[in-house]
Amino acid sequence: MANPPDISEDEERALLDVPLEVTAVLGTSTMKVSQLLKMGRGAVVQLERGVGEDIDIKANNNLVARGEVVVVEDHLAISLTKIIKNHSK
Repeated sequence: MANPPDISEDEERALLDVPLEVTAVLGTSTMKVSQLLKMGRGAVVQLERGVGEDIDIKANNNLVARGEVVVVEDHLAISLTKIIKNHSK
């Protein structure tokens, strides 16, 4: 792997200010199109992840951490339980 180029402090600060989309993935489900088309209000989609299992935290679609869902005031939040060093999709 090549070494990253040297950058100035100003360039580093500029990079650190770049917006990054962070996503908390509660779970996924696989279904046929026909099942999806039959869904309506009140339909329930069962996820593969069990209750109490950590959820995935992704940054620009790369797995960067895992955490548990918590409530902070009136908002859902994630308490990080593990930082992923080798980022993957």
